[in-house]
Amino acid sequence: MFTYPVIYDVAVVGAGHAGCEAALAAARMGCRTLLLTMNLDTVAQMSCNPAIGGLAKGHIVREIDALGGAMALNTDATGIQFRMLNTKKGPSVRAPRAQCDKKAYQFRMKALLERAANLDLQQGTIADVEVAADRVTALTTTMGVRYRTRALIVTTGTFLKGLMHVGLQNAVGGRMGDAASDFSDSLRRLGFSVERLKTGTPPRLNGRTIDFAKCQRQDGDVPPPAFSYMADTVSAADNEIFTLNSWKSDMFHVEQIPCWITHTNAKTAEIIRANLDKSPLYCGIIQGVGPRYCPSLEDKIVRFAHKESHQIFLEPEGRHTDEYYVNGCSTSLPFEAQVAFIRSISGLENAEIMRAGYAVEYDFCLPTQLDPTLMTKRVEGLFFAGQINGTSGYEEAAAQGLLAGANAALWLAQKPPLILGRHEAYAGVLVDDLVTKGTKEPYRMFTSRAEYRLLLRQDNADLRLTKRAADVGLVSADRVARVEEKLRQIEALTMRLSQTRSGGMSLAELLKRPDITWADLPQEFANADREVTAQIETDIKYAGYIARELAHIERARTQEEACIPDWVDYHTVSGLKTEARQKLDTVRPRTFGQAARVSGITPTDIAILNVWVKKGK
Repeated sequence: MFTYPVIYDVAVVGAGHAGCEAALAAARMGCRTLLLTMNLDTVAQMSCNPAIGGLAKGHIVREIDALGGAMALNTDATGIQFRMLNTKKGPSVRAPRAQCDKKAYQFRMKALLERAANLDLQQGTIADVEVAADRVTALTTTMGVRYRTRALIVTTGTFLKGLMHVGLQNAVGGRMGDAASDFSDSLRRLGFSVERLKTGTPPRLNGRTIDFAKCQRQDGDVPPPAFSYMADTVSAADNEIFTLNSWKSDMFHVEQIPCWITHTNAKTAEIIRANLDKSPLYCGIIQGVGPRYCPSLEDKIVRFAHKESHQIFLEPEGRHTDEYYVNGCSTSLPFEAQVAFIRSISGLENAEIMRAGYAVEYDFCLPTQLDPTLMTKRVEGLFFAGQINGTSGYEEAAAQGLLAGANAALWLAQKPPLILGRHEAYAGVLVDDLVTKGTKEPYRMFTSRAEYRLLLRQDNADLRLTKRAADVGLVSADRVARVEEKLRQIEALTMRLSQTRSGGMSLAELLKRPDITWADLPQEFANADREVTAQIETDIKYAGYIARELAHIERARTQEEACIPDWVDYHTVSGLKTEARQKLDTVRPRTFGQAARVSGITPTDIAILNVWVKKGK
């Protein structure tokens, strides 16, 4: 055993989207940080679709950016198609989405990590974690290297005992072409509850063999909507270093690549039904629970048998490759069945599969074993982030990684943690759902999960979160100054609207009307910053709804801020049901508000607990 000479403040295991954000956050806050990955050539690999954002997920990416994270800027720098979804719907459900150049995204993120201060990037596979007095002290690798660390963040993705399935064939691995890890055995020995989940990916096709004339073209928005509030800071020099897109200081302009839409048909369904006896999903081979909201194509055919067709998106994987991702076509059927059903689809009659679709099973740890900082309750200094907590998606993983990295740094500095409320961020909803309710299936974020989604819009994440991030040292002074200037402009322009009259009413009152938009205002307001004007227009038009949500938050504040003392032994609280005692003891909620959200807990249980705590005092 070789003990590495450096003692790290924070070690991060896994360099996927959670690991990258965790390591960068901890390093940015002054911690000597190690990022350990099984393969340096797959840092920030987009294992599934090379896309970022979408409904609710786009909100999360904007929040990551507001907190100083890297995902949004990296997306803006490497995107090949940009769209704002739901533009014809209300502002709370509008969200940005981008198709990225898969390799450019990966290479640029790796370069950021390599050049970050306080951060060492190394290759190795974790084998075990050392714990003394219920606190992390070191980790060891399969090569016999021992790294001493004061905190450890585990972001192992689908690699914990990963098992891949194509038809009735299976192979060990967390991703096609990569190995798996037995580290979950070490976590079991430490007493963690570990279970299995399943996810999948579709085939990739050679674009030269697709007949796009039979498909519906889907172009990006012009101008392309940026993810980062600092998108204009990606310079031409940065472009030359990373060989990315071309940028201008006021707004970036890229040559966007179209996506394409086609559909399955009755023949597709017939082929899939004829091969269900060779599907590991339907033969009982796969034991892990799959994602309900992103089912495989065979699941769609079986569960929605009444549907005549299913929409399929053909999405390019990069500027310098002909590979196309077949979105909506996740499968684990045998290769020959994949070839047959792909070629039954219009436009794909002669398509060649470059990579087969497959399913992967993997271990995850029940997230109710964490507190809201994402530190485990069982071992101090040990944090989990990403798919190890039962989530799916790059965006959910990155948000957890950033918060885990920040909270590891704050914990080491003995400072208050960064815990985002459900009324502050989708990232706050995400973490609260995980640590309070847990999950038995891959967790995916939706706008419907947030009670206050009109407040948590994608356009105001910087106004909501950058000050919080600045208070803990996560963001640059330039970013803070930009938010302060934006706030100043909003305040000044809002005042001008209230003071300028037209037709006997102020422009602010006029703008409340649904048939009036900013474009209808006098010319003197036309040249204002569009990001600022969109913010003001939304706040004015939806003022009544926003006030209602704010009032609800204020009413709930007392319960949310009322802490439950650590000394409470739920098994001794008379009057509580056995189920309530068990669930509260598992979750160990920090506040009465969190306790009320635990699955199965009733208002009566909360009232009994409240009386017990007061008596105990």
